[in-house]
Amino acid sequence: MEITGKIIVALPEVGGTSAKGNVWKKREYVLETQETYPKKVAFNFFGDRVDQFPLQVGQVVKISFDIDSREFNGRWYVDIRAWKAEAPDQPAAGAQPGMAPAAVPSYGPATQMPGGYATPGAPVPPPAVDLAPSPTDDLPF
Repeated sequence: MEITGKIIVALPEVGGTSAKGNVWKKREYVLETQETYPKKVAFNFFGDRVDQFPLQVGQVVKISFDIDSREFNGRWYVDIRAWKAEAPDQPAAGAQPGMAPAAVPSYGPATQMPGGYATPGAPVPPPAVDLAPSPTDDLPF
């Protein structure tokens, strides 16, 4: 799964040694999506990925992650484990350097989209409303 947003919290790295003697480390972050209704998502990098993807507060990234759930003493715990972080505007995999991206039609505010639809985000003039009373209007309000 993937999610894109801005890093708003970078917690300190934690680590230790497991009961089996294996050294481990983990670093947690909080990402805020940039949508109409922003969501905050806490995730972590574990092991070697902590050093592989050093993220900074304020950085906009696309995170690839897996969701893992586990049971311990009758309670369930959910973990969002990230495995890759990249800038959201990087070219798609397989794109050759120096090659321009495929042409995408651009519709400015003064143009119309095919099919007669208005451009999204273009200002739409409000409909003209005549507020003068009409002699044929028989409504009391």
